[in-house]
Amino acid sequence: MLTNEILQAVKGYTANMQKAVTFVLQTGEHEKRAELVTFLRDISKQSEHIQLEERDTDGLLRSPISFLMQADGVDTGIRFSGIPSGHEFNSLILAILHASGTPLKLDDSVKKIIAGVEEELHFEVFISLSCHNCPDVVQSLNQFALLNPNISSEMIDGGHYQTMIKERDIQGVPSVYLNGELFANGKVDTAQLIDKLIQRAPPAALASSDQPSLPLQDVIIIGGGPAGASAAIYSARKGLKVTLIADRIGGQLKDTMGIENFISVTKTTGPELSGALQSHMNEYEITFKEFLRVTEVKGGDIKTVTLSSGEKIFTKTLIIATGANWRELGVPGEKENVGNGVAYCPHCDGPFFKGKDVAVVGGGNSGIEAALDLAGMVKSVNVFEFMPDLKADQVLVDKAMAKSNITIHKNVATKEITATNGKVSAIEYIDRATNTEHSLKLDGIFVQIGLIPNSVFLGDLVEKTRFGEVVINEKCQTSEAGIFACGDVTTVPYKQIIISMGEGSKASLSSFEYLMTEGDRLEELFYSENAEELAIAS
Repeated sequence: MLTNEILQAVKGYTANMQKAVTFVLQTGEHEKRAELVTFLRDISKQSEHIQLEERDTDGLLRSPISFLMQADGVDTGIRFSGIPSGHEFNSLILAILHASGTPLKLDDSVKKIIAGVEEELHFEVFISLSCHNCPDVVQSLNQFALLNPNISSEMIDGGHYQTMIKERDIQGVPSVYLNGELFANGKVDTAQLIDKLIQRAPPAALASSDQPSLPLQDVIIIGGGPAGASAAIYSARKGLKVTLIADRIGGQLKDTMGIENFISVTKTTGPELSGALQSHMNEYEITFKEFLRVTEVKGGDIKTVTLSSGEKIFTKTLIIATGANWRELGVPGEKENVGNGVAYCPHCDGPFFKGKDVAVVGGGNSGIEAALDLAGMVKSVNVFEFMPDLKADQVLVDKAMAKSNITIHKNVATKEITATNGKVSAIEYIDRATNTEHSLKLDGIFVQIGLIPNSVFLGDLVEKTRFGEVVINEKCQTSEAGIFACGDVTTVPYKQIIISMGEGSKASLSSFEYLMTEGDRLEELFYSENAEELAIAS
């Protein structure tokens, strides 16, 4: 299962382990147990600090293909039920490294929140080994377990626990349960998990809002996608004090699996490009506030940014690069059936509909790409497009038309999504040309109808269009002096990765130009107005 090349890489990763890690595997019989034993033994052979122990855990573990991890003989709270291969292999390796002493890449304020949780929390994460979003959730919860003995986390491969999948009516991953109750269904990220923990943490765990958590910044960038990363790199290269705040590095880019129009790169994936953005930013002095949300922004000469952790950061300039989220249909039966047949990520949830009939709503590039991706695993795909013609690139349309199991419906409006026994069973739609109503029986619906700008948190601070896009000029300037915006959150046409990167660099250069004339004045103003508070803090 593990190639020599992978095992050599594991040997390199584990060379500097500071603690001994033990895999404790539950005894018993299971058709996959021998494979798991070989898998764990191969890994343990790569380091003298890793051991495999097989014993009865007195109910601590779920089945004979479940194992927990100990660090220097102490239970870490990390469990795996199934064989963590595929996308989850990285989750296992990171768990080993973090348990053995490798520092966690979490902001100190986030660590404080997690460590402050006082109640017992047991997370179960149902995953698919083909899901590229699942590892983020598994890895985050594993880190939570390492930070707080009250927290435990179990990865459960749904492919080996079909009875549980049916009992809990799971049709989307990652599906997270907390203490036996559904906690998050379908798409979920680390920032959402931390938001939930903030609600459970005692007030003492939250940062004091009376003092800034950082010195005065030259520029704060909100958003970690292509636009935000580009802005951060350009700003750091100018020698500015830069902080980047993001719920996740990569943003929506992480949900895009096939990228073939990023100039000079023939083909890549969203997760790969997101990793490259992170690596590039790591080359510079950039302060990262990842997995946190901005709850409030105040304008004026000095801008104040408040985070979900309670921290406040002051800055001379601000760059908004928050991108956009998937747009919902807004029809009856959509929200009610998310995770029960309604999905937004074909790469994550497509495998749950193998051999079944599904629909894709949306005839743009994302919709046709989703249809092509699903066509390889489902029985049939019906594409529904509201307009008389498809908006996707012709090369994608040609590929879709060539697929025998893809049917395209144009000039139709989705009316309702119906369900039977808690599961999607049909889509109701209207032929706009004849105004006749139709019903098509199916098992799943993937919504791919575009994006909504992430600009609500700005309130009325800057001018926005009726669609929520931040209005900018040719220099990415907003209606508020010292605040710039770039990427999919703005009025710039054509929401493309390469355009967002260019806009991010432009916003950075514009903010630098602003600082060249206003920077000294703003710094003097800030320290004169806050001299007493800063003296007390020091």
